[in-house]
Amino acid sequence: MPQRPELSDLNWNLLRSFCIIAEEKSLTRAAKRLNISQPSVSLALQKLEEQLDCQLIFRGSRHFALTLRGEKIYQECADMFRAVDRIGVLTEDRNDEEFGELRLSIISQLRSPLIDEAIRLYHQRHPSITWRIEVQNSAETVRRITSEKKGLGICLLTKPLINLTCRHLFREEFSIFCGIEHSLYGRTEVTARDLQQEPFVAFNCATEGMGLEPMIMLREGMGLGSRISGSSHDLEEVQRMIVSGLGIGILPVMTVSEASPAGKLWPLRLVDQPLGADVFLINSPLSQPTPPEQKFIDLIDELLKLYPDMI
Repeated sequence: MPQRPELSDLNWNLLRSFCIIAEEKSLTRAAKRLNISQPSVSLALQKLEEQLDCQLIFRGSRHFALTLRGEKIYQECADMFRAVDRIGVLTEDRNDEEFGELRLSIISQLRSPLIDEAIRLYHQRHPSITWRIEVQNSAETVRRITSEKKGLGICLLTKPLINLTCRHLFREEFSIFCGIEHSLYGRTEVTARDLQQEPFVAFNCATEGMGLEPMIMLREGMGLGSRISGSSHDLEEVQRMIVSGLGIGILPVMTVSEASPAGKLWPLRLVDQPLGADVFLINSPLSQPTPPEQKFIDLIDELLKLYPDMI
């Protein structure tokens, strides 16, 4: 039985030359493509056949032809060099070389195509950066970023804060809602006067003097909430109490859009008095954003400029 040739020291240049010979179907054209002389190409082919101990190309025929073993070896070599070429392409992609963590504080139950697209596109561009998203109310986020002088937050604010960098993202619409058993259920229009004596379900942050949270501004601006019938720091629990009939309450329209069609909540639309608050991306101007944070800020600016309809 013939001994298998030792391939551990096989010359890759010989294999590359053989692949080009097979692809060009000519020693002359292969020499031109390799930018070397034809005798050098012939010598490379001869050395490879000696190392492999087999004939790769028929000699003396008028038409170029690989032997059966030559064809099989060419297919293996072609696959191998295609894989090498793919490795070269992968080394050109620098996105995965950027590591780090992006910490983002965000208000609960925020519905936003802009934020969704920013997260999707950010991960696509920087897949090795990990995310840490924390749900906080606006007052907590402002307090933390102001004291720590670092981090990013997405907040609801009635106006920009002078001690923070506030980038306006979009306006979130609010409405006053009541449950199906409330006496005002089904009314198409109401006035603030109609609601001022109604029991009110509030967020905890809006009952503890944290004036940064827009709900307290909206509520106090209309003179609502003189009697608090229930409160929670969780939006879903506030919504549950309103549905259960504890009182009226202010909720983001987009957040409760799934509950309203089922008839559980009814929007009490005020005559000529739309409710809303602005959503901002905030960070401290007293420290430089980290590279992951700066990439997110730049991406938000890019999306705001390219897709204004997303706002």
